Amino acid sequence: MRVSVIRKNVRFNPDSSRVVARYFMNGDQRTQKMVSRILGLDEKEVNVALEHTLREFANRHRNISRVFFKHCANIQGIIEGMEINYDDLSDERKMLIGSYCTSEYSIESAAFFNPSIVEDFDQLYLEKGEKRIIISFRATGEGHISSIVFRRGILDGNNDLQVMKVGDHIDMADISHKKLYNKKRFVRKLDEMQIQDKYSTSIMQDLPEKFEYYALKAAVNRVLQDSSISVERRQALEEVTWLADSFYDVQFKHDSDITERVIFPISDSESRGIEDARFVRFIDDDKTEKIYATYTAYNGHTILPKLLSTENFYTFRVMPLHGSGAQNKNLALFPKKIKGKYAMLARIDGVNNYLMYSDRSTVWNNPVVIQEPRYPWEFVQIGNCGSPLWTEEGWLVISHGVGPMRRYCLGASLFDLDDPSKEIGRLDEPLLSPREDEREGYVPNVVYSCGAIIHNKSLILPYAVSDYSSTYGVVDMVDLLDAIKKSR
Repeated sequence: MRVSVIRKNVRFNPDSSRVVARYFMNGDQRTQKMVSRILGLDEKEVNVALEHTLREFANRHRNISRVFFKHCANIQGIIEGMEINYDDLSDERKMLIGSYCTSEYSIESAAFFNPSIVEDFDQLYLEKGEKRIIISFRATGEGHISSIVFRRGILDGNNDLQVMKVGDHIDMADISHKKLYNKKRFVRKLDEMQIQDKYSTSIMQDLPEKFEYYALKAAVNRVLQDSSISVERRQALEEVTWLADSFYDVQFKHDSDITERVIFPISDSESRGIEDARFVRFIDDDKTEKIYATYTAYNGHTILPKLLSTENFYTFRVMPLHGSGAQNKNLALFPKKIKGKYAMLARIDGVNNYLMYSDRSTVWNNPVVIQEPRYPWEFVQIGNCGSPLWTEEGWLVISHGVGPMRRYCLGASLFDLDDPSKEIGRLDEPLLSPREDEREGYVPNVVYSCGAIIHNKSLILPYAVSDYSSTYGVVDMVDLLDAIKKSR
């Protein structure tokens, strides 16, 4: 049974003018020569060069001088290694040095896609039928490096979206790493990452049961300084370090608009991108609420599933997920516990939909298959397109299916509320397929979503158009649920 999807005339397109000022390191030797050239300038020449740089870039970034100071401090060790007293440098010279250690990066120049939508915590001062929402996107720039960005808007009674004005600047967050690590849990995660004991034992055996981030980094770096160690051991020890780097907190300034906040790859584990965040507004048993998001960290050769949480969209906590079920991509958290346990959808084998339960939001084991490809348009693989949605009829799961010519379509299924391993029904036809005007893009023939909501008895379904831009559609919930139940 075909279900009607009303496509709305709103398009979120990539914007190459959205840039961040990120740290640029050109190697120790080249950096030393660059610093030497700057030190050869007198103070007047320093001021002229700095003034010219600020005139060109200050209007493109909020407080660019602060960024220059920070990036200069990143190479303080190199400067002092040149037998230069860092504290004797003038502020202007530090800023100028920092400007040479900075480059602009256009975070969404290539694609603006895979959206996920949640209700905003703030629902004050709205008209009847309105809802304030936040949409996250996967923004992709040069080198296919992905980050998370946000837009805020208001859905009206007709499910039309008014998008709030986008801020003028983009803010990089302040980062703080976790202070202490549990050795047993850390070793278990190394096992899950298939890092052999013969490479990690020499590091871990000398660390206490609770060890600090910098103690681990120092221990690894001491071994890495030995140029004779094998390539395999060097790579394994670098992965030990980037696992530790994967625990961190992100803090944005309170004078930044949500459209100006970008969660950019921080740790080595996500150096090649933060992919496909699935946001969900989670209500705990005690009625407290928190926003969670599962996403995929990628460093070019290894995938690490991670969990992000926030209560205000200013402060975010980032943690890797552990367990035999924390594998591959496509993890999506249920919006509340089921019989006292967290519940998660996953696609650990890359083909089928799985369900798993846990007492902790970061540890996932014993995945059970609940869906396999059934129809020709999903024969390659099936997976979720975001967290399940609660309805009185059951858990509504929007899925993606991959068929001939690697064409991605969206489907819909319904699962039992008390036992989501039981499928009540599944659409035999795609809910949404790439239309002729949606087939061209960064990856052709793809529609994809990372999360929907229900509003005004309608499914609000944001989706990506061929991995390039994003839009949204609206589906009547009565029609959708009737069609799913009839297809059982």
